Amino acid sequence: MTTTRTPFLSQAFMNPAAPTSQRFWLVFLVFLHTVNTYMDRVCISAAKGSMQDEISGLDDQMMGYVFGIFAIGYALFQIPAGWFSDRVGPRLGLTIVVAIWSVFTALTGAVYTAISLLFVRFLFGVGEAGAYPGATRAMYSWLPAKERGLGQGIFHSGARIGAALSLVLMPMLIAAIGWRMTFVANAAVGLLWGGVWWWWYRDDPANHSKVNEAELELIQRGIAEEAATESTVPYVQVVTSLNVLLAMFQYAASNITFFISITWLQPYLVETYGEEYAYLASLPLLCGAVALWISGYTVTFLHKLEMPVLSRRLPAMIGFALGAIGLLLCTQVTESTSVWMFIFFFSVGTFGVEMTLSPSWSFCMDIGGSRSGAVSAAMNMVGNMGAAVSAVAFPFFVANVTVPGIAETTGTANSFFLFAAVMNLLALGAWVLMNPRRELREISSSALRLRLAMFLAMFVLVMAALLYTKFIYEPEPEQEARANSVERAVVCDYEREFEGQGFLPSQRHAQWQSVMPCVEVVSKGAMV
Repeated sequence: MTTTRTPFLSQAFMNPAAPTSQRFWLVFLVFLHTVNTYMDRVCISAAKGSMQDEISGLDDQMMGYVFGIFAIGYALFQIPAGWFSDRVGPRLGLTIVVAIWSVFTALTGAVYTAISLLFVRFLFGVGEAGAYPGATRAMYSWLPAKERGLGQGIFHSGARIGAALSLVLMPMLIAAIGWRMTFVANAAVGLLWGGVWWWWYRDDPANHSKVNEAELELIQRGIAEEAATESTVPYVQVVTSLNVLLAMFQYAASNITFFISITWLQPYLVETYGEEYAYLASLPLLCGAVALWISGYTVTFLHKLEMPVLSRRLPAMIGFALGAIGLLLCTQVTESTSVWMFIFFFSVGTFGVEMTLSPSWSFCMDIGGSRSGAVSAAMNMVGNMGAAVSAVAFPFFVANVTVPGIAETTGTANSFFLFAAVMNLLALGAWVLMNPRRELREISSSALRLRLAMFLAMFVLVMAALLYTKFIYEPEPEQEARANSVERAVVCDYEREFEGQGFLPSQRHAQWQSVMPCVEVVSKGAMV
């Protein structure tokens, strides 16, 4: 039965008790949610070698298609999944989303042909498409505007932590119970989370038995303060407004830098500085996780100082400035310079672009309101194009582009770092124009149709970019050599570790078979 609450304006006088902290439990739950998403994604990377031994027709090229078709399903259903969570509420929406991807995670362990694996992984991507938009919509209903920044920072850091944990835990689990049961175990974790979510979460915090009157008043007042900025105009007009178009652009720009850290950075370190430095590629990711927490706290702190616009704008602008500075400093590092200097500068750049995530998603909550799921999904969809551009542009710039005074010859990443730095500076400029309190006025039906055509064209462009990078683009031979050199470096590292732990040769071989696929995926630029 629904609980009736006293109007929040009078609650402060009737209930002097301190607010409960159930909204923070919500943040913790969605943090575990995003950890789970990356555990499921990385699982197939760790199982690659074992899967190819047992699944008919699953050669390296087909495995690339398997990784790619996940990205297609994920991007294709971003907006429908976000709309679904807005429509039915995040309690039911996220429960269904998690159940879908958990079922197809388990079914991944049941396939015996490459074609069936393609089908299953596409539907897995479709299921995961609703993960971030649904969680964002859930936080909109529970977090006052002043706390959205920190909530988003903690939420997104789960992805970095989940990926790091998975690269360690998944190979161990595969060695213990086999790759098929590992997928089943991951599915069970997802279903368990979905059950806890359905049992604990309520679309309206007023219906949650553990939320007291003081916390409810805090939440409702914080949402009501921003309610005036929520627009009632059609969704197409919202996602084609200046605010959202700029949000899409800056999010794609941040992904151009970020995805280098999980694709081409490790091979580049190996080729430029030597195989013994491959492990340093993890440091920028750790810096990015720290940046998410710092940026989230900054967004929340500034909003509490009654600076709602600046709370989104300033952390993002500082982040993109640091991103540009770090990448430009990378261009001044030569091969004779210490690798630590290069990795420090690149970590500064990664730290910067990761600072932009919390204000970006908080911005979508501000302007999307009750449609936060669908608005943030549109931004995330276009952000996937930034990742696709990054995967293609890096090797192209290295092999073909020279810049006087920065990249005098080919074979260096300096030209790409300059390109990414320029994109970061343009994104910084975009934030100057972004204002979550800008009012939208209804436009004519003909103008709305034109905007719809523009939006559909942008959607097709995103899909085309993903299809090209996942199914058509092939790296040059020298880029494949970089990937192979990374694999050799990791083999040596693990062999030394396994030998030091006293593993017999047969045991070392089994361990190596389980851990190598993780590195193969990263070294070849696959999105995990």
